[in-house]
Amino acid sequence: MSALLRRAKKKPADRVVTLVGKPGCHLCEEARAVVDAVCEETGASWVEKDITRDEGLYEEYWEQIPVVLIDGEQHTFWRVDPARLRAALGA
Repeated sequence: MSALLRRAKKKPADRVVTLVGKPGCHLCEEARAVVDAVCEETGASWVEKDITRDEGLYEEYWEQIPVVLIDGEQHTFWRVDPARLRAALGA
């Protein structure tokens, strides 16, 4: 197979997880704990974005928060399953 057609599998340490939520959201707090633990375990980095401070994120995700993105692609919303997140990160 051509090297151009083959995608190199990213290591968890090369992945970025984004948690999209808002202050005072109990599901966001639960998601934050899962994302933090899984990223610490796998070596992936993560950032948190507040929909109340970003109109674009608000318009796209306000009904789904918390939302978890991996490398900018939506992975899940509402509840974060640690095993599924770990698998998606390639761990």
